[in-house]
Amino acid sequence: MTKGISTRTGQSKIRRTAGETVFDVINYGIITLFALACIFPFFYVLAFSFTPYNDYLANPLRFIPEHPSAQAYSQMLSMSLLQTGYRNTIFITVFGTAINVFLLCISAYPLSKKNLKGRSLVMSLIIFTMFFSGGMIPNYALVRNLKLINTYWALILPGAISTYNLILMRNFIAAIPDSLEESAIIDGANEIVVLFKIILPLSLPAIFTFLLFHAVGHWNAYFDSVLYITKRNLWPLMLVLRELVIEGGQMAREGMGGDPDKLAQPFTLQMAAIIITVVPILLVYPFIQKYFMKGMLLGSVKG
Repeated sequence: MTKGISTRTGQSKIRRTAGETVFDVINYGIITLFALACIFPFFYVLAFSFTPYNDYLANPLRFIPEHPSAQAYSQMLSMSLLQTGYRNTIFITVFGTAINVFLLCISAYPLSKKNLKGRSLVMSLIIFTMFFSGGMIPNYALVRNLKLINTYWALILPGAISTYNLILMRNFIAAIPDSLEESAIIDGANEIVVLFKIILPLSLPAIFTFLLFHAVGHWNAYFDSVLYITKRNLWPLMLVLRELVIEGGQMAREGMGGDPDKLAQPFTLQMAAIIITVVPILLVYPFIQKYFMKGMLLGSVKG
């Protein structure tokens, strides 16, 4: 039996045509070029964040620093506005993501029940919001009337739940066999116990997937901050980075102590600031990558 299988496997390898081989080579080439196009900007910024500005002017195409220096990083990390932006962004990301995932779970579970009365109407109303919204000005008026301007909650509550993610989460939970829930109910468990003891543990791939989506969204949030936050001490990290880029790094130099002549050049400070804001999210992704891929596949199987 094993010999027959290995023989067939060998025959399938032999039967590969030249056209299939060329097709694979072209595919791998395109994917490699695409990967390089995605990696190159990050590598460019990383390289020149460690490159003294005089070395950069002498050879702008040198991507390996001849005299690497972490001066820009030490100076950026000592900037009070950047430290405040980090604290604000961490708070918004942690609490915002927790609220997003909690509301997603407690909303998707009942909507996954086919015998729920009014389920179709509720889903229709939810889906309606994907295509029609009040617009930017009504949203701003709502946030202002709720007295959320210049508060963290202006960046958390308006987007507390995503319709698209809710549909995917509902599909994921609906794919879990009903027999598991029925067995738990027979044993005396109520709906809350079923949700937190059975459904959510089985839904970890989807939960981690949406956790990553929402965390990245909160971390990179920019436009809502421009609309709702005017106090500098409440600026999230992306708003601080925006000012650094617009002001050409001069704001960073003014916000640091010491001799201005010994500070890094604005260009190098900008490169270091970009890396500092990107690295935390890059460090999180590898830990939940396996859940992310599995969640995306399973959450879209059943409609």
